[in-house]
Amino acid sequence: MDELITYGITGLFVLGVLWYYIGRIQRKSKLTEAKVRKAKEEGRFTPVSLYPHIDPAKCIGSGACIKACPELDILGLVNGRGTIINSTSCIGHGACFASCPTDAISLRIGTAERGVDLPHVKPNYETNVPGIFIAGELGGMGLIKNSMEQGMEAIQSIHGQRESTHPHPYDVAIIGGGPAGIAASLKAKELGLTFITMDQNTLGGTVATYPRKKVVMTQPVNIPYYGKLHLRITSKDELIQIWDNLLRETGITIQERHKVARIDAVDQGFQLTLDNRNPVQANQVLIATGRTGSPRKLNVPGEHLEKVAYRILDEDQIRDEDILVVGGGDSAVESALLLAPDNRVHLSYRKAHFARIKPGNQAALKQAVDNGELKLILESNVTSIHDDRVALDVTGEELNLPNERVYIFAGGELPTAFLRQAGILVETEYGKIVKQHR
Repeated sequence: MDELITYGITGLFVLGVLWYYIGRIQRKSKLTEAKVRKAKEEGRFTPVSLYPHIDPAKCIGSGACIKACPELDILGLVNGRGTIINSTSCIGHGACFASCPTDAISLRIGTAERGVDLPHVKPNYETNVPGIFIAGELGGMGLIKNSMEQGMEAIQSIHGQRESTHPHPYDVAIIGGGPAGIAASLKAKELGLTFITMDQNTLGGTVATYPRKKVVMTQPVNIPYYGKLHLRITSKDELIQIWDNLLRETGITIQERHKVARIDAVDQGFQLTLDNRNPVQANQVLIATGRTGSPRKLNVPGEHLEKVAYRILDEDQIRDEDILVVGGGDSAVESALLLAPDNRVHLSYRKAHFARIKPGNQAALKQAVDNGELKLILESNVTSIHDDRVALDVTGEELNLPNERVYIFAGGELPTAFLRQAGILVETEYGKIVKQHR
């Protein structure tokens, strides 16, 4: 009898634990399902760039991916299996991919319904044109850590394929002075390659265009002559200062404001034609320019005016002005928030919801709007820009605002024409798996 009682109590305890566990899973599932529904309503569910793809046949629902992700509500669990929630907030750091114990996650770009244009790049980062390589964001892999690692790996491939004798001044010409280009330059120096690194703007590439106080998140990465660069949260200025000091210590110079207009094959290498500068010849070429290329314009009357800009660098110098910020991404929101305390700022976005901004920016924007610090104009499009005003179409009605400055953050245009001129294939990819380090 005593044994039966013991077994009965044990059985009840086990059933209680199971009931609690199953109930907990169901509660989490319902919460995640509600978040997914909201994400779909706001346009956050469908990926717009790099995102984690979960294989349900391999997923065991450990939740390791959710814990590893530093962003909020990108992944969740439904009925013990992983699912995407806010895929548009993914920045591609790959922490989920690296933490999954069953290899159920792959990082992809494009979906079955929505293709993304990407240049043709082999596993060693060489394009379909022998001798021309691509690394970093242009090849589909964003984030500072990923870009820097790809830049170094591409140079390793270039070193392995370079011709021991060639008639050109450089073994490799590196186009782009951002994270991939900087890391590639350091690796090239370490391997003893002769090289030149050029950027159409300034040191830092796309990072240099961030607002001055913008916080940049990165994971640790080992780079030559420095060791482990371990900055999870830092300012843009601090990160660029580290790069600048490192380049000066190693004697590497980034040739700023050197825009490469075209790449042509010559004997044993390539000739790079530059705007208003002498051409450059090299045995091989690494393109590390990022995907943005030139800023995407609105193509409206008055966009040529001097008061129109596509980035903000010194917001502290701007006071008591009527400003319109245009765009629906993090750069637009962050710039509007930086300008708002000291100016009269309107933020215009063509859609009804922000689908691509980080949760932190979403919360900060809501607070600023609620506090009356800036005005939000959704479902609006700029129709014309004038010396003292700007005209918008807001759900079919015209709105004129007094205006002294316009900042446009409409993204950038993939340098397709530049790539195709060099002979590089640009293909539309649907759900392509991108190379990622574990």
